[in-house]
Amino acid sequence: MADPFDSALDLLRRLNPAHTTRNLNNICSLIPSLTEDLLSSVDQPLEVRRCKKTGRDYLLCDYNRDGDSYRSPWSNEFDPEVPDGEGTVPSDRVRKMEMAMNDGMDVYRDLYYEGGVSSVYFWDVDDGFAGVVLLKKTAPSSSGSSGIWDSIHVFEALDRARMAHYKLTSTIILQLSSEAKETLGTLGLSGNLTRQTEQDMPVENDGSHISNVGRLVEDMEGKMRNLLQEVYFGKARDVVGDLRSERCLCILSSHILTGTTGISSLSEANRDRDAQREMLSGMNR
Repeated sequence: MADPFDSALDLLRRLNPAHTTRNLNNICSLIPSLTEDLLSSVDQPLEVRRCKKTGRDYLLCDYNRDGDSYRSPWSNEFDPEVPDGEGTVPSDRVRKMEMAMNDGMDVYRDLYYEGGVSSVYFWDVDDGFAGVVLLKKTAPSSSGSSGIWDSIHVFEALDRARMAHYKLTSTIILQLSSEAKETLGTLGLSGNLTRQTEQDMPVENDGSHISNVGRLVEDMEGKMRNLLQEVYFGKARDVVGDLRSERCLCILSSHILTGTTGISSLSEANRDRDAQREMLSGMNR
């Protein structure tokens, strides 16, 4: 008999990635014993909550969760509150690095994303520390088009004398949708991409960890963004272009065979060209 956990993961991989959160909740309700394992293993779109103490937005994930409560990186407090001593918080040293990293990623988010929300969470591990860098950007809906970008960067830093070994696992969750019922109908594109890297980097003090992790995240995001643009969107454009060419050839052939004037074919070709241009502009957003 197949392992229920492996079967659940296989099922989630086959379902629409745009509905990962809903499908995950349904599986957890059917098999409550798998809830903790699934929540810690499956990446899902990030949710936003506002810190009651500071008034700043932060992102929710499994790494700042304790039961049904989530820790704010700005106040280091849980919402809803947990009994004293039960909430897991980083040590003083790691908390200071966490605060510095949050300030740094807030600048990074403003420069690269021009908006959105960022959050960083650190925790203690043997021989070092670990953490997660979260970024979320929701594109404002316009002309029926919308998009959501979620970046999840989980890393581990192990101290080795004056060097540190970093292991980074990055996941990007992308959701795009466009509704143009008169020309295209409804178009949806969603999925996730995961990459890993390991690197040894020099460390002089705790501040070196902040710059090293920031550099790793920046390089990985650049590579994954280029991969999405050149490979996935590039292939989609090729497919749309081929469909457009086949459509025009069919229209031209039919009018040659029937001996019509070609006026209607010109209007149909123009309509197809406008539809293709709208689809490609939606992908480039």
